[in-house]
Amino acid sequence: MTNALLIESIGELTTNDEANGGRLRDAAVVVEDDRIAWVGATDRAPAADERLDAGGRAVLPGWVDSHTHMIFAGDRTAEFEARMSGETYAAGGINVTVEATRAASDAELETNLKRLVAEANRGGTTTLETKTGYGLTVADEVRAAEIAGRHVDAVTFLGAHVIPSGKDPTEYLDLVTGPMLDAVAPHVSAVDVFCESGAFDEEASRRVLASARAAGLSRRVHGNQLGHGPGALLAVEYGARSVDHLGFLDDADVAAIADSWSSWDGGSGHPGTVATVLPACDLSTRMPLAPARRLRDAGAVLAIASNCNPGTSYTSSMGFCVATAVLQMGLTIQDAVRAATMGGAIALGMYEDGWCDPRGIAQPAVGAIRPGARADLQLLDAPSVTHLAYRPGMPLTVATWRAGEYVVSPWSSSDV
Repeated sequence: MTNALLIESIGELTTNDEANGGRLRDAAVVVEDDRIAWVGATDRAPAADERLDAGGRAVLPGWVDSHTHMIFAGDRTAEFEARMSGETYAAGGINVTVEATRAASDAELETNLKRLVAEANRGGTTTLETKTGYGLTVADEVRAAEIAGRHVDAVTFLGAHVIPSGKDPTEYLDLVTGPMLDAVAPHVSAVDVFCESGAFDEEASRRVLASARAAGLSRRVHGNQLGHGPGALLAVEYGARSVDHLGFLDDADVAAIADSWSSWDGGSGHPGTVATVLPACDLSTRMPLAPARRLRDAGAVLAIASNCNPGTSYTSSMGFCVATAVLQMGLTIQDAVRAATMGGAIALGMYEDGWCDPRGIAQPAVGAIRPGARADLQLLDAPSVTHLAYRPGMPLTVATWRAGEYVVSPWSSSDV
């Protein structure tokens, strides 16, 4: 039976829908079951079964966190403390988490994932991607993908994270692009590669991306995080949905990413590679902040994601990432909010109806508030999204709806 909820007297409604200019004042939204049914002015709102007075507060889409690593066990506090004391981040710390994750039970991994997802939901995140990559054996990568698929919207295979301790690089690459990919493929929608010094070089990254393409899976790239490298250009060459990190870019990298979107009209189809910036990770590793404004001005499509993981960005706070992008990366608040919602949806191939969740069920679009989209909303205790940067660090999200279901309170896990 259809149930309709009217949220009215919204002071500022961010829709990401160009049909209404992207933002509305004194607005209202009708939610029917799991979808947005109507958007418009409060004084024109239709009748509904339930009414909620927003009291002039702001409403925006739920955050779309398109880059996380939430299937893990163990702790890397000591590594963080060492970085804060001046040690340089290197990719080798990943193997510490690999050992702990392999030793953990399925129940322990699932409990930790559910805790992290609940934290993200309370902060306004309604769509989550997460990666494998802390198992690095066939069995451990498959179990990570299966567990993740029960709790997040998109699962990415990251067998090409690092070379496991004691493994021959050539033999491991053969495993990742062969038997491991074959085993994991039914449980994932994309393949990622850490194209970086200390992880996978250009030749190895090409093999990973080519094997993903041959398997009919989307491609993604960790690139240009620890220094300048081939990651950004490879992502564009192989039609990757996104290239993520991007702390070290030259003019050719920026131009290639931007040019990949030159034929996009903002409608159907995603011919380009999304530039995903990870502000919390840049701060935690004391690496240069990605040049988000430079990319945006060049014409790239941006996404902002948390990179939630135990080693380099142990937070799921998209609000914090948005504030950082505005205060330190040069984006406007509207650019940052768009990147953390619509941009993430484009990076995951979810900005249009018909994408499939890990169960293979077709889903409505996310990342926008428009009729037919999934009813993913957050209500701020503030009159506009500007307060996300104006009042950094404050828990402004006071309600979250995911697929029309109401999260009562962002401050108490018992309310989720």
